[in-house]
Amino acid sequence: MKRRDLLLSFAAVPSLFSGRSPKRFSRFERGSFAIDANRIRFFVPHLKERFSIMFIADTHLFRDDARGADFTQYSARMAKAYNQTKHFQTGEATQPEECFQKTLALAQTEGVSLVALIGDIVSFPSEAAIDWVGQQLKTVNLPYMYVAGNHDWHYEGMSGTLAELRNTWAHKRLSPLYQGANPLMTSREINGVRFVALDNSTYEISPEQLDFFQKEVATQKPIVLMIHIPLYAPERPVSFGCGHPEWGAKADRSHELERRPRWPETGHTTTTMRFYKEVTHSPNIIGVLAGHTHKQTLDVINGLPQIITPANATGGYLKVEFVPI
Repeated sequence: MKRRDLLLSFAAVPSLFSGRSPKRFSRFERGSFAIDANRIRFFVPHLKERFSIMFIADTHLFRDDARGADFTQYSARMAKAYNQTKHFQTGEATQPEECFQKTLALAQTEGVSLVALIGDIVSFPSEAAIDWVGQQLKTVNLPYMYVAGNHDWHYEGMSGTLAELRNTWAHKRLSPLYQGANPLMTSREINGVRFVALDNSTYEISPEQLDFFQKEVATQKPIVLMIHIPLYAPERPVSFGCGHPEWGAKADRSHELERRPRWPETGHTTTTMRFYKEVTHSPNIIGVLAGHTHKQTLDVINGLPQIITPANATGGYLKVEFVPI
């Protein structure tokens, strides 16, 4: 390289050798992370105190009683889907209620600062199952957040759009779990870290949710984004469907089985795609935690780690620790 070209290449990196940091480096910079089985550690710059949360998704509780008798035509398939499971680590026989109780007991023993319930905690909006979840949470007496997954509010074969059905059953059945928070978007701050939970259980993000998210990012505080359906990642299937370029009617293979409206011919809304872009380009988001696929995976999208928890129906969970650096 010629001397002139070398000097020009240095000039393209402002203040690199001047001792002065350019304005764009004055914002929060994402730290590193580590994964050991289902223990996740985020190393967070300027964090004052170490703490942890328990992240749970896809428990698929199926408990029901006489109150659900009029809805069995809509709940029959999912009521049988996860009655017996195999533990994600040992392979031994188990079942969702046992797994949920053991995970909450572990959270209590570990003294976590938050239990995050991010979707498909129940397999359909059964009053009996929702009551049971509330009782278990009351027993362990830990702070928690909840947003719905695509099964929590879905009675299969019931008429209505996905958005209409979500709104109906979020208010009729799931409302106790929201603790007064907005069902579609909520946040909580722990030791300076913002936990932002968005309901993307229709695979889409609304303009109101995008606005909420933008305001959270504008705080410039470290953010953990918690969503049920993971963000698109290269070479992942369409189940990584929030922002997936192939999401839409042609890729929808499950609408007949799940007896729901087919995904739109036009694919994602521009709002959802804008959300995807902003998430993957926001430097103060330190990680995305998701569920839905039932299998633990890691993708790093534009430097942003997205980690999916194994299904709690099989005993899976993520213990997520936040470590000062």
